[in-house]
Amino acid sequence: MVVAAGLLLVAITVEVFATAALPRAEGFTNPLWTAIVVAGYAASIWLLTLVVKEIPVSITYAIWAGLGTAAIAVVGVMYLDEPLSALKVIAITMIIGGVVMLNLQVAH
Repeated sequence: MVVAAGLLLVAITVEVFATAALPRAEGFTNPLWTAIVVAGYAASIWLLTLVVKEIPVSITYAIWAGLGTAAIAVVGVMYLDEPLSALKVIAITMIIGGVVMLNLQVAH
């Protein structure tokens, strides 16, 4: 389970980097950045297939989608010149809280 959780964190990280590279792919007209985006998404999905051998797919996907969404929102603000607002902070907090609550429910 610990290895699967670690692979899930790697999958999330890879997916966030691929998503952050999307603007540089320029609508998939820049071949290098397009290849980076596609390879990142493919690697992330491949890692997810390994994770679901140990963690139920519903939990895996909820964590991957929730933490990935929160992480790319933070990356967007910090590195992609996206604006930060109180609503964005609240939304990210709610996403992370939802993932935590889902995992607490599974533990019981």
